[in-house]
Amino acid sequence: MTTKALQPPRPRLSGRVLAFVLAALLLLLALLASLALGASEISLAGVARLLLAPDDSTDSLVVHALRLPRTLVAGLAGAALAVSGLLLQGVTRNPLADPGILGVEAGGAFAILVMVVFFPTAPAALFVPAAFVGGALAAAAAYGAARSVGLTPLRLALAGVAVAYLLGAATRAVQILFETRAQGALFALSGSVAGRTWEQLWQVAPWLGLGLIAALLLAPRVNVLALGDDIASSLGTRTARDSAVITALGVLLAAASVSVVGPIGFVGLVVPHAARAVMGADHRLSLPLAALLGAALLICADIAARLIDKPAETPVGILVAAAGAPFSCCWHGASGGAADLFASRFTMRIKLPLQSALAPKSALVALSALALLPDTAPPAAFRDR
Repeated sequence: MTTKALQPPRPRLSGRVLAFVLAALLLLLALLASLALGASEISLAGVARLLLAPDDSTDSLVVHALRLPRTLVAGLAGAALAVSGLLLQGVTRNPLADPGILGVEAGGAFAILVMVVFFPTAPAALFVPAAFVGGALAAAAAYGAARSVGLTPLRLALAGVAVAYLLGAATRAVQILFETRAQGALFALSGSVAGRTWEQLWQVAPWLGLGLIAALLLAPRVNVLALGDDIASSLGTRTARDSAVITALGVLLAAASVSVVGPIGFVGLVVPHAARAVMGADHRLSLPLAALLGAALLICADIAARLIDKPAETPVGILVAAAGAPFSCCWHGASGGAADLFASRFTMRIKLPLQSALAPKSALVALSALALLPDTAPPAAFRDR
């Protein structure tokens, strides 16, 4: 039996093409709207003219110096977060895995804060590697904590929440103790794309661009790993090596995004499920669709952030959470026993508080609660996802 024979069935050609065309049109409309809307509005015809023929007008300055770089940053970051979530969900076969739940975003933000506070003379080019190291260590800590008591998707998610709470508490402590020096890292903690410049775009564009290309090339391997370790090994796949490479790639995409826009939740959770609902389980198809949808989602959220309280701006992370939470609730309701199991244990047995002031205590409670979960096989809804 070959690897190709075990690839998930593809949707009909017409449905795939239509989905990609609609996603591309949505992204294009979001790009144009992002350049046109804000504190001062510019017509779409004016935006098109200024893109093709810049001049010395104020509108040209607004489009090219202010809105275009932040729009491209939002698009790249949204695509990277969505693809990162899809990779992590595929390699762990865990529908709850995403950069936020596994602590990757919190680890990347904390690493950047440490760089700004304790190494203020470090070049900005080191921000992405530092965020990657922080995110990788956070993911490793979550994986190690879950594995120590028996690795299951539920325990991995719970361990990731605990690690994120610990890192959140550490971040807040550094902000309080070094308030003046921490001001320079607020962009990494705000969950916003406001004020992003061409310089910041060029700092992360190579990492995100190459990472997205690598993810597309590795999509067939994610398909094989999603079948389970036993089947993947029987096909001759080096599961340990491939899992490590794909996980590292997912962490890199999330960390690079955090280094320029800060931690933004739900993009890596919501968009992968939407892409799989349209394209099926084949990552060769769902991955590029997730990139298009993730970019469009974050750009649209940025547009809404400018318009809700203009001329002031709302942090885009708040709006993404407001849109992502209802989706997650609907998905949990539709996914049956697995979602009910997660919700009941998370709220009744663990009772993890959401107040940030209690983050250290909450993390310790969550870590200790891993041992309370029974050593039973994961529910059917969690298996081989």
